[in-house]
Amino acid sequence: MKFISTRDLNQLSPVNLREAVLQGLADDGGLFMPSSINLISKEELEKMPFMNLPEIGSFLLGHFLGNSINKVQLDNICNEVFNFPVSLVEVENGIHSLELFHGPTLAFKDVGARFMSRLMGSFSLDKNNEIKVAVATSGDTGSAVAAGFHGVKGIEVYILFPKGKVSRMQEKQLTTWGDNITAIEVDGVFDDCQKHVKSLLADEELKKNILLTSANSINIARLLPQAVYYAYAWSRLQHLEKPLVISVPSGNFGNLTAGLLAQKAGIPIHHFIASTNINDVVPSYLKDGKFLPRPSIQTISNAMDVGNPSNFERMLHLFGNDHQSMKQVVTGYHFSDSETKAAIRTISERTSYAADPHGAVGYLGLQKFISENLFDVTGVFLETAHPAKFPETVEESLGKKISVPQRLKAFEDKTSYSIPCANNYEAVKDILIRTKAASPR
Repeated sequence: MKFISTRDLNQLSPVNLREAVLQGLADDGGLFMPSSINLISKEELEKMPFMNLPEIGSFLLGHFLGNSINKVQLDNICNEVFNFPVSLVEVENGIHSLELFHGPTLAFKDVGARFMSRLMGSFSLDKNNEIKVAVATSGDTGSAVAAGFHGVKGIEVYILFPKGKVSRMQEKQLTTWGDNITAIEVDGVFDDCQKHVKSLLADEELKKNILLTSANSINIARLLPQAVYYAYAWSRLQHLEKPLVISVPSGNFGNLTAGLLAQKAGIPIHHFIASTNINDVVPSYLKDGKFLPRPSIQTISNAMDVGNPSNFERMLHLFGNDHQSMKQVVTGYHFSDSETKAAIRTISERTSYAADPHGAVGYLGLQKFISENLFDVTGVFLETAHPAKFPETVEESLGKKISVPQRLKAFEDKTSYSIPCANNYEAVKDILIRTKAASPR
């Protein structure tokens, strides 16, 4: 299997999997995509309901990776990555929450980060050539990457996060690792952090001297494993024999792009909903065909505070830059903080289910789609993080305390350490060059 840039329309410069992962970003600034996608046969689909999660992972990823990795390696990686449950909870009649927060950091990004770290570990690398991994985070990406790469020899991780714009618990999860994990507190917003990471990957001076890649969803190794839980959801709900509609709380749109890739591979998903907060550049595009990036606005669903989502370029690539084709598959809605808080409260009162702010946005999008399209569906919204990661918002909405898992409580007593950084590329670059690792705890 080869991988091409989203900007290489004639497929003139394909690369192999190792190059795509270690390079992170294509030379022309585009994002890597599989050059082709093997279609799942009807016979293969019929077997999926009888597979467990790691088996579905290896099966589906094999369609994207082809002969880029041998089956035994892929099986072993998937057995390690998918060793925690992905739970489907019927919240109300016909509406299911796909809980993706049962991993080490209680967020959906554990899947992609764990897969990427193990895939990189399978490459034959020069042990004397240290890899630096840069990642921008609006909340959960950084902690998932830190957990996935912590203690991995030969890899130094640099997490860029926006000052004052992640929750208190998220910041604890970002800044308390030490060893090979360095947290950089950028005086800006997520879009600034993401821009700096892209600039690092494109920097010709760094390319000559450092083996540098990214662990954001701009990296194809972070993106592809997220397609697995869409296939898993379908396999557990297909017996209901109703069109499957999935609402994806969306910020940088890697998660939704992964779902679209699963659909392109042949997983029978009828429709997707791009559910956002007031950072609604993609819902606006779906409405009028104009993509107008703008500075992000801070909200209570901070992981979606993205004003220029990188993976939208991949979405355009999948639909041949055709607005109407995308609209046939994806509907977009956006919701305010007050609507999100009200949804958290309503869901709890109606069903006793506790949703985090991002899951609540996904629930709202699904409900709105169902109300506007009067046909019977199997509805799924993604619950992307444990509600205890956002205690202030969730407890205010519910008017009561919520229980905190021990895995989160463990971070409370740890000492935080981060490097303050001006919102300036050269300042970020200097830290990456001169800093070996974070301060020891």
